[in-house]
Amino acid sequence: MKNEKWLPDLQLYQRPGIVELMWGHPAFVLLPADEVRQAAQVALERDGSLALAYGAEQGPRCLIEQVCARLGRLEGAAPDPEQVMVTGGVSQALDLLCTLLTQPGDVVLVESPTYYLALRVLRDHGVELVPVPADEEGLRVEALEEALASLRREGRRVRLLYLVPTFNNPTGRTLGIERRRALVERAEREGLTVLEDDVYRELWYEVPPAPSLYSLAPAGPVVRLGSFSKVLAPGLRLGWMLASPEIVRRCTGSGLLDSGGGVNHFTAHVVAALMELGLLERQVERLRAAYRERRDALLAGLGKYLPEGCRWARPGGGFFVWLRLPAGVDSEVFLPAAEAAGVSYVPGARFFTGGGGGEYCRLAFTLVSLEELDEGARRLGEAVGTREGTRIGRISGSEEHGLAGLTDRKNTDWQDWRIGRIGAEGDEKLVGENP
Repeated sequence: MKNEKWLPDLQLYQRPGIVELMWGHPAFVLLPADEVRQAAQVALERDGSLALAYGAEQGPRCLIEQVCARLGRLEGAAPDPEQVMVTGGVSQALDLLCTLLTQPGDVVLVESPTYYLALRVLRDHGVELVPVPADEEGLRVEALEEALASLRREGRRVRLLYLVPTFNNPTGRTLGIERRRALVERAEREGLTVLEDDVYRELWYEVPPAPSLYSLAPAGPVVRLGSFSKVLAPGLRLGWMLASPEIVRRCTGSGLLDSGGGVNHFTAHVVAALMELGLLERQVERLRAAYRERRDALLAGLGKYLPEGCRWARPGGGFFVWLRLPAGVDSEVFLPAAEAAGVSYVPGARFFTGGGGGEYCRLAFTLVSLEELDEGARRLGEAVGTREGTRIGRISGSEEHGLAGLTDRKNTDWQDWRIGRIGAEGDEKLVGENP
């Protein structure tokens, strides 16, 4: 084919010589190809042509039963099957919910900062996005109340609130239990539908997080969106939704599902078999151990290499570290210099819908290796230090080891450093000071 070089197989790209800290993707070596192959064989042998036919709009019973049973084991209360729907992942579910629950011109409240590609999905529906600020403890419920009151006075119709309350993307922060209760209570009083993006819940690295918003008021105002992308494999394009039976019925009655049946029906059978075999639990434990090690490697690198004025918090789970650059450094403007130094990130302003965030950037630690995480931190520190007129270390004896420009750590002559303590979970500390 003449233009086949323009037909990529993957969404992400990895540029030679750049440590890509921009992608919130799993490491290829951690994707469970053998387990999925085993589960697919079981599904085909057991279900045969049933797994290859048009699926029920709500999703196949085999997966819904597995999701209910697993949530019961993990959280102490299994949802009723009528509250569960199989989705094509959070993005597809978010798009479907916006189609059914909003009209152009409606107001959708969004946690700020929040997942920037969710903002794109919401904007596709012609809604007005109004930010609700968050702090170190997550979304500020009093700010939500103020926004609702202001919009009510203006006669505006507020349809939804979207947030990532557990190991937030991009900040890694988790909303505390008292704020969770207050948020759910306010949503119930206001008749506000809350979309809880809960994809990182199982990827905790020290202690499990607070209960989901949905579990505080089952079948109430919260729609909980879960996914197999983060704990299994994103290429499966499979997730699940917990919602009131009324919302589940509205979704399953949509024209899209009436025409095509349930989404990713065969994949749903495969994942159900994988869960029955106990392979999902094993994969989650594997990911927790691997990502904990990668998180710690990135944090250690930031502590070694970043100059004075950089701040970050230790995330208790998820995929990301939220980095604040020194005063006066705009991460969008600074990005070309960082990439010229051989490291990438996502600029912070992209996670805000009402402006701001220019001093922040998001670093992902799940895709690249431990060695690359250390090197990426070094390159970022060198780029920031050069801009700030400081040196973060004298590098010599650099050799390539599978990554362009990767430093051979055995041949490195380091300056003396005073390294500040990286804070405990949720604390933001100044770390790294060049004497």
